[in-house]
Amino acid sequence: MDCPIADAESMQTTHYRHYFSIKFIVFGFLVILLGFAVLGLHAQSDVPLTLVRDVTASATTSGAEKDLLFAVDPLVFNEVWAYLMYNEERFIPVQAGISDLAYFSARISTQGKLFGVPDIKRLEGVPGRKHLVVAEVSNQAILHFVLNPEYPLRDILIADIVQAARPYDGVNIDFEMLPLADKANFMEFLRLLRTALPGKILSVCVPARTRLMQDAYNYREIAAVVDRILVMAYDEHWSGSAAGPVASMNWTRRVATWALENIPAEKLIMGMPFYGRAWGNTNPAGAYKHSSISRMIDEKQVLPDRTDEGIPTFFFSETITYTVFYDDSQSLYTRAAQYKNLGTKNIGFWRLGQEDPLVWSLLLLE
Repeated sequence: MDCPIADAESMQTTHYRHYFSIKFIVFGFLVILLGFAVLGLHAQSDVPLTLVRDVTASATTSGAEKDLLFAVDPLVFNEVWAYLMYNEERFIPVQAGISDLAYFSARISTQGKLFGVPDIKRLEGVPGRKHLVVAEVSNQAILHFVLNPEYPLRDILIADIVQAARPYDGVNIDFEMLPLADKANFMEFLRLLRTALPGKILSVCVPARTRLMQDAYNYREIAAVVDRILVMAYDEHWSGSAAGPVASMNWTRRVATWALENIPAEKLIMGMPFYGRAWGNTNPAGAYKHSSISRMIDEKQVLPDRTDEGIPTFFFSETITYTVFYDDSQSLYTRAAQYKNLGTKNIGFWRLGQEDPLVWSLLLLE
């Protein structure tokens, strides 16, 4: 006995099956075409594609789009330097193309003696060259006296550096905020240190510049003495400035262009930041006059209390708007590619433990 309803349902089911089969075939064909397209675009390179998460998408979209990935070729550099703080050895990445590790840092005492030399034994088994960092980043007075040949401190410091550097592959000098008045003494210090460290790599950190400034950091003159110069191309904006990128792409392009005009490419290391900075629309920390505190009490309509010792105190809450600029693997890749396209052969990072770990999949050593 014929059953027209059953036949209709069977035909409808068959139709749906054919419909979905065709959809899956078309979808599969498109996937194959896309694969061939990617391979075709990549055929010119021997370097494997790396997938990188676009965190900008994850911050502004929802659902499956949060896992948006883009494919890029890892960038190849002659050298990749990375700074490591003493006691932060746990942040050394297991698999990363780091050629040179700068161990931060030995300091200079008021007597011109070196102290706080990092123990290189803590880097045992870590691949790459190791450099002892000798740093003084804020005390201009100490630097003035240890560099001045009129005092015996310079020779004491050089002897201490030579002794401390024995197990290291090189020494990295990070003397910051040196004025023009100390330039000649700084250059002589570098020449003497270069002579005292045969077979070692002597490198120097210099501030980012886009033109010649009235300070001690003449790129061309320093490059004639040392083996490497790391340009600290960061802190374009800092805690005391208006909010902005730690290193904007337009600014770093100008910094790198000036550096390459004055430093041989094989000696230049373009420094990059791993860290970000935050600014608030208000910062109440500071010292206040009594009149200012009285006005604050009136404006905020608060009732002061007293501690057990009778000291007046009060509190109130306000909303603070934060502005944050930082770097992730995508922005670091973009900046590194910018440097490479300009002719930079070496890059360096401040500092390990602050980075987006995905960045290491984007860099390779030559």
